[in-house]
Amino acid sequence: MSELLEESSNFSSLTEDDWCALHAEDLPVQEALDWVNKPDCGAVVLFTGNARDHAPERPDVTELAYEAYEEQALPRMKEIVKEARARWPEIRRLALLHKTGKVEISQTAVIVVASSPHRKDAFEASRFCIDALKATVPIWKYEKWGENENWGVDAQHVLNISELPQPKDKASLT
Repeated sequence: MSELLEESSNFSSLTEDDWCALHAEDLPVQEALDWVNKPDCGAVVLFTGNARDHAPERPDVTELAYEAYEEQALPRMKEIVKEARARWPEIRRLALLHKTGKVEISQTAVIVVASSPHRKDAFEASRFCIDALKATVPIWKYEKWGENENWGVDAQHVLNISELPQPKDKASLT
């Protein structure tokens, strides 16, 4: 695990309205929040996923790290953004950022930020992006607890974006 905790690098893709990145350093939460904010947007939704001190059947998690298949992770993150834009065309800016390497307990490991003129699209796109990221992007969590260490219990087969469920009837949020 020590090698995994030390090895990491940054991969990033930034366009005028989309920001996808893997970060070895702390995630730039405030910078991302500021970046998505635009004058025509009445809604900015920020989701942060933070490292917790437990997992199913793993009390007292003391360390964790994320490893990414970097050459595939960034293209898949960009594909998620493309799909989100197709489903919610009113989205102005989207940021999907994930930390790699060692993550301290309570530290932010992933952020999704979306801006839109109205909250419905921002909320729905953000939810889609984090769910799709977890299901389709090859990023794996390694945990240490007590005298034990192993890959995260929620590891799963990485899906293609086309395998994700289609949206159900949208609730009325305006």
